This record gives sequence, structure tokens and C-alpha cells, in this order.
Amino acid sequence: MLKRRIIGALIGAGALLGLTSTTYADEPYIPLISKGFQHQFWQAVKSGAEQAAKEQKVKITFEGPETEAMVDKQIDMLSAALAKKPQAIGIAALDSKAAIPLLKRAQNQKIPIIAFDSGVDSEIPLTTCATNNLAAAALAADKMAEAIGNSGEVGVIVHDQTSRTGIDRRDGFLNEMKAKHPNVKIVSVQYGGGDHLKSAEIAKAMIQANPNIKGIFGANEGSAEGAAIGVKESGKKLVLIGYDSGKEQKEDIMSGLMAGAITQNPIGIGKCVVDSAVKALKGQTLPKTVDTGFYWYDKSNISDPKIAAVLYD
Repeated sequence: MLKRRIIGALIGAGALLGLTSTTYADEPYIPLISKGFQHQFWQAVKSGAEQAAKEQKVKITFEGPETEAMVDKQIDMLSAALAKKPQAIGIAALDSKAAIPLLKRAQNQKIPIIAFDSGVDSEIPLTTCATNNLAAAALAADKMAEAIGNSGEVGVIVHDQTSRTGIDRRDGFLNEMKAKHPNVKIVSVQYGGGDHLKSAEIAKAMIQANPNIKGIFGANEGSAEGAAIGVKESGKKLVLIGYDSGKEQKEDIMSGLMAGAITQNPIGIGKCVVDSAVKALKGQTLPKTVDTGFYWYDKSNISDPKIAAVLYD
């Protein structure tokens, strides 16, 4: 009976949106296009989305390109999803501008767009379910400054300079250092595509070019873990601060190789996307952003139940 009522409400919303009721012959279909699939973060987002889909009685698919450098492949996936005439779409854009033409097409077809993790430079998404990356990266900068005695040279490895997360985590870190820690000098900002091996090579080159470097910030799971590999291979002792979690990062924090990291709430992000899409289909107004939260974790609090609940591996 409950399922019938929910589907009925969605049918009504579909009619309001100019969709035919036959669209809802089965469960509403909501494809989610992520930025990648190689990181444990995305598996956790997928898990949260699947939980919400079950609760909301909707059908979802969750896919992303093999790496976060494949902007064209993600655009192809978005195009293919649109061709299936879904009731709503979730998108974590690899390029905050490249997806806009397709999103405009979806908007013209009255298909609600929900952005997640990484927003787009457009008003088209009804909401964005994401971490406040500017604030989270600023906290990472404060932790780095504290760990290196508030002075010295620091390098930054970011996953990309086209996604909203890449831009905001880079700028959040750099702006906080400039504003509050003027004696910390950023000697290099490099982009590794979120790839472990590429980020490891960048870290080694950074250390070689800057023999006095005291710390490296890795702005996502691949960047941070790659930096850890590079630091280990270089044999140099410095302060490593990461973003996200994952098995290797947690091990590096426990061993002391990494000082700590920012964790997001990926399960919460996944649930937020599906819940927001269903609200949109019911005609409800959504806030422009939903802050899904973040935490700093290190060896001292990694086992805290509140922290452990949002770590992923």
C-alpha cells in the first residue's frame, strides 16, 4: 500500500512536470553518473545511493569512467543516460562547464538534475549534495600549519583543476594559508588526475625540486595515497595531510606516515542525491546546496564511533 502511495505521488509529480504517467509504469528511474569508479569513496557513495533507492522505491544505476581524467567518457555516459528518458539524473561533474549543454537539454525535457560531490557552473541543478570543500580544505591548511610549526615550505597535489571539488579544495587550502599562516610558503601546486602512480611521481619531483619542503597536502584519495607512496620512496620525512579515507590512507595514518586527513560523508552524499531527486519529482522545493559534512581524523580519533561511521575502505 505504501509503495502504491509513493508511486502515485510520483506519477502526480510527473504529470506536473509535463511527463506522461506511462513513464512511471514501473519504478521511477534515476541514473547517477559519478566522477570515477576507482576510488573507495565512490563505492561508498554508491552504497548510500542504493540504500536510499531501496527506501524510496526507485530504480537507480550508478556508473562513472575508469579514471577521473576521462571527461569525454563521462559526457558520453550522461548522453546515454539522457537517451533512456529517466525521471531525474544525478551528476558529479568532472568538468564544471563541459556537462552544461547536456544538462540544458535535460532541463528542456523537464528532467530534474541533482548535482553531487562536484557541482557545475550553472543554475540548472536543483541542488548540490556535497561537502563544503572550501571549509574542509581550510581546516586541512590549519592542521598542516600547526604540524610544521607555522612556517616552512609546503606542496599541494590536487586531482584536477576543472571540477568544483578540485578548484575548491585547492583554493580553500591556499587561501587559508595566505590569510592565517603567512610564514608558510606554497612552493608548488600540481595536478595528478587522482591517480596514485602519477601523484607519487609528482611528490618525488616536488621533494627533489624543493629540498627544504616540510609538508604535502593531497586533495583527494588518489592524490593523498600517491603522495604517501612518493614520500616513502623518496626516504624523506615530512608532514603528509590527506583528504578522504580508504584502506591505505587509514593504514598510513596509523603507522605515522600520514599525519591525518579530512573525511567526507560519502554514504550521506549518495543518500542525499536519491532523496533529493524523489523530493524534486514530488514537486518539493530544494535548497541550492546540502552540506553533507566533514571531519578531521588522525591517530587520536580514528576509532571514535562518530568518525569510524564516515570512513570507508
